[in-house]
This record gives sequence, structure tokens and C-alpha cells, in this order.
Amino acid sequence: MSGVFNNFNDDTICAVATAMSDSGIGVIRVSGREAVSICDKIYRSAKMKQTLKKHDPNTIKFGYICDGDKIIDEVMISFMKAPHSFTREDVIEINTHGGILIMNQIIELLLKSGCRLADPGEFTKRAFLNGRIDLTKAEAIMDIISAQNNFALDSSRNQLRGSIYDKVKSLREQIIYEMAFIESALDDPENYDLTGYPEKLKAKVSSLTSEIEKLLSTADEGKIRKDGIKTVIVGKPNAGKSSLLNTLIGDERAIVTDIAGTTRDIIEETVRLGDIVLHLIDTAGIRDTDDIIEKMGVDKAKSKIEEADLVLYILDSTRDIDDEDKEIISLCEGKKTIVLLNKNDLSDDIKINEDNVFKFFTNVDNVPVIKTSMLKGKGIDELKDALSKLFFHGDILPKQEIYITNLRHKELLQKVYESLKLVDDSISKNLSEDFYTVDLSNAYAYLGEIIGEEVGDDLVEEIFSKFCMGK
Repeated sequence: MSGVFNNFNDDTICAVATAMSDSGIGVIRVSGREAVSICDKIYRSAKMKQTLKKHDPNTIKFGYICDGDKIIDEVMISFMKAPHSFTREDVIEINTHGGILIMNQIIELLLKSGCRLADPGEFTKRAFLNGRIDLTKAEAIMDIISAQNNFALDSSRNQLRGSIYDKVKSLREQIIYEMAFIESALDDPENYDLTGYPEKLKAKVSSLTSEIEKLLSTADEGKIRKDGIKTVIVGKPNAGKSSLLNTLIGDERAIVTDIAGTTRDIIEETVRLGDIVLHLIDTAGIRDTDDIIEKMGVDKAKSKIEEADLVLYILDSTRDIDDEDKEIISLCEGKKTIVLLNKNDLSDDIKINEDNVFKFFTNVDNVPVIKTSMLKGKGIDELKDALSKLFFHGDILPKQEIYITNLRHKELLQKVYESLKLVDDSISKNLSEDFYTVDLSNAYAYLGEIIGEEVGDDLVEEIFSKFCMGK
């Protein structure tokens, strides 16, 4: 790999590895060839001597961080010697009290002593560039940190243990074997016979394509399981949209009144229903209005429907469906939609039921209809079940070890699939073996990009820039 990373080992970097907040413990991480000598400038042992250079690796000792003769804090120092550390460099971790002021003072001392402040994700980047982890494992680390549910956490753990890396390596090994055989046969036809080989390769390519298809089939569901469902709550004014939002989050987040048009702008919240994560967007009631501000809110609501993974369409069951409702239904076309018939506690006034709702949804398939009462909190369990069936076929637990949850992986796997289909097409057209190797080589390279064996500096920079500072 070339570019700006060639000389990254020349710097010794430092950063706070825990949250910058008042807490019991704060950890400051230092990594690089000069980690020990730099930290020795500010560290004193319990007997106030500079003994860090004699510190046994993989142990932790009590001491002090000092600025000259002034003690900054009591600390515990751990030392991991290269290559037996996360970055495969010498790593010092300073366990200090978690005060923001104390941590900042220690960072300032390290910078004065010869460290450079780490870039976002630079410790993990060094682990990758030093061969400690592949790119999928690096991405899994960030996913573990940001996991919002058990599926995301389990999937990221599997990825960190090498589930995707092992699969990609296996696929690459199968492809490179075929490439090597073709090249050998073309260079040495006397010892390598290609008779009948196209048929054998076609079977192999079919098997590889099936494996890629299986991985791609998990991508959309995997991403939603990991990242959550972008959900828009829509309906006419006073149907109960804000009440639904408040019920789901368990707080009075949105103002609820009998006055139509109370919600003028969008309100966003994230909520968990069991192991399902909903990124909720409460919108302005959709209706014709002369109020300029309310009209802007209605336009925003319509645009949010286009972006949504799911529409929760809430209807006031005590009112007949009118033209405004029909317009909302038309906006749901092509979207996964759940209809909530609200105010079902007012049994004497019910005018809408499942039968007269279904006939309006001619262009939206499999629309669950749930009777709810936001006033009494009824229908939430039924909503959870409907979500599970709509997105996860009734099962919100992982059915297999490998799920593709990363958009970058999905896009590269799609390119692998297309390259393999081109190989199959070349075989079907009886083209020469040279054509096979071109597309096999492309498939091999795209798989290499997933695990970082064939990746440019710009992509590495982009991926690790999303990490937090001390990771």
C-alpha cells in the first residue's frame, strides 16, 4: 500500500480512549516506537523514580503522572510490547481518574514530550496496516461500539471473529486456483490439458455465484437489523400521530392537543421495541391548508415518506375515509406500510374497519391493519408482531452466522456477482480462456477490496475517519 501511510510508524500517537466526561476512570492510549521513552518523561513509580523502561510487558503498575516535580494524578500504567499489542507497536495505557481537566492535562504533557494527537481511528488503522486485523474486522470494531441492538452486536462479534474474512478468503482461494490453472495451461499446453475444462469451470462458477447470491440475500435485512428501520408516522391532523410517538418512546415528546395542525415540523426519535430499532419521524398532519408554515410541514412529511423504510399510517377510526386519506394512501404506494386504526376505545363511534380500509390499498401489498388506542396504550404488541413479520419473516433473531450489514461489502459483492456472470456468459458463448481470466481477476480483486488486501489509501482514510478519536 502506498501514499500517506508509508511513514505512519515514525510518529508516536496519543488520545483519550474513553469518553471525555466526568467519570471514575479515564484511559489514555499511547502507541508508537517512542511510547515508552515519551511516557517515561512524565511517569514516576510509587517510589518517585523513572522506572517505566524497566516495566515488564503485559503487566500493570501503580505510579504517578508528573509535570516536573508536580504530581498531576495517581495512575495505573500498563505496557504492551510490540508486536503483542492491538497496534503491533509498543502501547502504553494510562489509567487515570476520569475528570476532563485531568485527562486534558495528561494529553498536553504527552504532546509536549513528543507525542502527536491521534487522528480518528488511527489506533485501529495501525492495527490494520500492521497486519493485526483485516478491513472487515476493523469495521466490526466500530460496529460493536455503535451497536443498537443484540443482532447488531452479535453480527459484529461474528465479523470480528473473522466470519466474513474467512468466507471471502475461501472464495478468493477458489477463484485464484482457476486463474492459475488457466494461465498454466495457456503457458504450458503440453502439460495442462484444457479439454472439457470450460464445463468444469462453468460448474465451479455456478457454485461461486450461488454463494455470492446467498450473501447478497442477507444484505437488505442485515442492514435493517443492524441500523434500524427508518419509520415515518403519517396521517391527517388529530389522528393520533403525536400520541403514537409519545406512547412508543414513553415520554411526552410531542405536544398533543385537540387543535388540528399542532405539529408543524418533523420530530425525530429512536425507540426499541424488543430487539427492533425504529428511527421514528413524526410529521405534520397531511391536509390541504392555507397556513404557509403548516404547508411547509406537510411538504416535509411527503418528502419523508419517499425516504422511509416503513410508513406507519394512523387513521382516526371514528371518521370516514375522505380524499385527504386517499392522497396519503397514494403516497404509500411501493412502501412497506402498517395501518393503525386509532381511537378504537370509542366503540360506539367506529366508522372504519379492516374491510373498508383494504379496498383503498390497491397498489400496496400485504398491509397489516391494527386496531389501537393511544389513549389506553393498546395495539403496541400487535405493532411489534407486524414489524417482525414485515421485515424479518416473524423472526428477529439471526438465523445464520454471516449477515452482510455493511453497504460497502454489499456493493462489492454485487460487482463480484456481475463478474462471475460474465465468466459464465463467456463460457456459454465458447469464447477463449483469455476472456475467463479477465473477469475472474476482477471478481478476485473486488473480494480483496472487502478484506483490504486490494484497497487504496483514499478508501482507508475514509473508513477510519468515521471512528472515534481514541479507537
